[in-house]
Amino acid sequence: MMNSPLRFLPAIVTLAAVMAISGCQKETEPTESTNTTETQSTSTETTTSPANTTSVDTNADVSTDIQVNDAPLTILALGDSLTEGLGVDKDDNYPAQLEDRLQAMGYKNTEVINSGLSGETSTGLVNRLDWVLQTKPDVTILTIGANDAIRGIDVATIEANIRTAVKRLQDNGSVVILGGMSIYDNLGDDYVAAFSDIYPRVAKDMNVTLIPFFLEGVGGDRALNQADAIHPTKEGYTIIVNDNILPVLAPTLEEVTAAETP
Repeated sequence: MMNSPLRFLPAIVTLAAVMAISGCQKETEPTESTNTTETQSTSTETTTSPANTTSVDTNADVSTDIQVNDAPLTILALGDSLTEGLGVDKDDNYPAQLEDRLQAMGYKNTEVINSGLSGETSTGLVNRLDWVLQTKPDVTILTIGANDAIRGIDVATIEANIRTAVKRLQDNGSVVILGGMSIYDNLGDDYVAAFSDIYPRVAKDMNVTLIPFFLEGVGGDRALNQADAIHPTKEGYTIIVNDNILPVLAPTLEEVTAAETP
């Protein structure tokens, strides 16, 4: 488990807030990787261990010795700059690394679509769902909410937006994996706790798989984040893919491909 990222907060809270305020959104093609500027504060987030969350072994060894699966699979990586990969090469963000890893594991006909948008809030994400759903994803990895929190948006609004996104994705036939988020503590203990509790509650109520903390093992580690102390490096994204995403995604893909096999 990572050391709590809260110990690094005092040095980066001001920077994160300034970056969040200056962020802007723009339309992106759902089938393209984007490299726009983002204001994200999620490296200041701290891992939570709420009740009723899906247990994930972040040290799980995801085997590469699986049978080659030629079935076409589309995975939608949907979120903000953590998904987009602000500050790293387009081949080093998590969607690109995940696609390479899955193909090496035998999922030869798998595409991971990067639909991350810098500065994205939960409201903005809901507003562009009709566009991104044109990709008809088999699986969606949804990671959103931190930009809402840094703006102090009401927790009920954030949760309602996430629920709307999950439902529309599910109605479109996509299996949803929800990336859990946390926020720094200068907004007050009540807000911090209420925000963190959104993700396990939505996961339980809507029957989606939860990554308890998307930045586990990376957030707050200076060696795995860029100079802004906010966005992961290539090495940081590698840890996120191997330790946080794949232990959850691999069994999900097995279920999806089994269901599609005549």
